[in-house]
Amino acid sequence: MAGAPLWSQLLTDLRRRLEHDEFTAAFPGELALVAEYGVSRHTVREAVRRLRDEGLVIAGRGRTPRQAEPTEIEQPLGEIFSLFTAVEATGQVQRSVVRTLDVRADGVVAARLGLEESTPLVHLERLRFADADPLAVDRVWLPERLAAPLLDVDFSHTALYTVYAARCGVRVTGGNERVRAVVPSEVERELLGVGPGVAAFMIDRLGRAADRPVEWRQTLVRADRFSVTAEFSAREGYRMGAAGGF
Repeated sequence: MAGAPLWSQLLTDLRRRLEHDEFTAAFPGELALVAEYGVSRHTVREAVRRLRDEGLVIAGRGRTPRQAEPTEIEQPLGEIFSLFTAVEATGQVQRSVVRTLDVRADGVVAARLGLEESTPLVHLERLRFADADPLAVDRVWLPERLAAPLLDVDFSHTALYTVYAARCGVRVTGGNERVRAVVPSEVERELLGVGPGVAAFMIDRLGRAADRPVEWRQTLVRADRFSVTAEFSAREGYRMGAAGGF
């Protein structure tokens, strides 16, 4: 950083402190930053302007800057929801760390897919991120006879349904889903980067191509970053839609 402008050095340090949640109570005001760092107000204003442009802080004319709240991901009921698309629609980057991609047998999952218990299944487990923040632990099982071409796919920034259709000719068109509140295990809390006071949603999904089961999925998603929504009216009740890819 030697030789970098003062505002750039300040920006780098403020980013670091934001990443380490040092400003959860309040983001420092302009004069406080001037005093703490021993720089000019112009330097502070330039650094804060860059943080505002990056969406890390919110600041308006005459108002003290504050740390931006994480963007919440919404799942509309009745749609084939795409976490990949939903995250990127907020302006964040959806990326994944692949924890498992292999072939295995699982009698319970096979039965849910209407298959013999010994049927080989492609199993994919990913830790899903929105920008730098862990968002969900996503586990999916697919019949190997359909999904074998996916074993060499790089899923770090790839929507499963898109490549399932492109490589295997399998297009998920519907299914059924259950969303329930759960308490994450200690290991799951560590993966998601949350404390014991943060709950999670477990989303169980059976995906179908026409009437054929082609996917069983369990997604554990942070409840502080995710909500389920629906539209309804007195006459029509809840309005369901259709769309998607995960």
